[in-house]
Amino acid sequence: MLKTMQTRRRAVVMAAALAALVPGLSLAQAKLKVAGIYTVPFEQQWAGRLHAALKAAEARGDIEYKASENVSNADYERVMREYATGGSQLIVGEAFAVEAAARKVAKDFPKTSFLMGSSGKPQAPNFSVFDNYIQEPAYLSGMVAGVMTKSNKIGLVGGFPIPEVNRLMNAFMAGVKETNPKVEFSVSFINSWFDPPKAKEAAFAMIEKGADVMYAERFGVSDAAKEKGKLAIGNVINTQSQYPETVIASALWHFEPSADRAIKLAKEGKFAAEDYGIYSMMKHKGSSLAPMGTFEKKIPADVLAKVKAKEKAIVTGSFTVVVDDTQPKSTAK
Repeated sequence: MLKTMQTRRRAVVMAAALAALVPGLSLAQAKLKVAGIYTVPFEQQWAGRLHAALKAAEARGDIEYKASENVSNADYERVMREYATGGSQLIVGEAFAVEAAARKVAKDFPKTSFLMGSSGKPQAPNFSVFDNYIQEPAYLSGMVAGVMTKSNKIGLVGGFPIPEVNRLMNAFMAGVKETNPKVEFSVSFINSWFDPPKAKEAAFAMIEKGADVMYAERFGVSDAAKEKGKLAIGNVINTQSQYPETVIASALWHFEPSADRAIKLAKEGKFAAEDYGIYSMMKHKGSSLAPMGTFEKKIPADVLAKVKAKEKAIVTGSFTVVVDDTQPKSTAK
């Protein structure tokens, strides 16, 4: 009995010594404490990809994860500070509409690591930025859309005309033009990140003018296409299972390479300010073209072969999809 008590006492002393040597390590908790802060609900595709990647890390036992959804821009700084003050070691979120506030919080908590969606540059020593650079699969999905339209009219409905959205739309349109130079485009922005009814109405208007394929950058567009018997191209996540006769293809974003890198570096005490954008590209498995699934046999075999060849060229670096952040314009008359 005495020997057992001595063994336990030694274990407690050793654990206490280790905790003293390693900042942030407690006797009961050695996992990295990660917080996610999102201005939209978890179901929204962009935030959903972040949330899914961090939940996967949590399921593996790599992190302790807490998250807040539907945080208003006005409340974002307060929530960031609460997580940082509460001991979160890595904070993941979006700074697009709160750049100044988010960067101020990072300065006030130099020992906390921040990985934020941002149009700006990294900020030393602890503010890294990322974005969904999925223009490569967007281009490939455009190649498919170009041969699936019968009216040669394609509609695009986006959230806001910012670089993060513009580059995907422009890449999609370029892909369409490769397989069908005759296509005319209608482009619209709903000025919201999550307003399915508004996106649906915008899509209806384009369909009324002859568009038979819709680029669904926002939720709600595929619903309109389904109701009108038209086709759609998905963005960020694969929704074909919900729209098996509507969604032809989707450009998928995989946040896991970015999240896993940040977690590893934060755990090792090596996290530094850098641009994680490259980790969303296909060569890093940060994005991909979804399987055609229910449309596999409806797309001409020669087109599928051409898409596969282009995909290989992108991954090997022999073909580069141009990053065009300018606001896309309608070409339809």
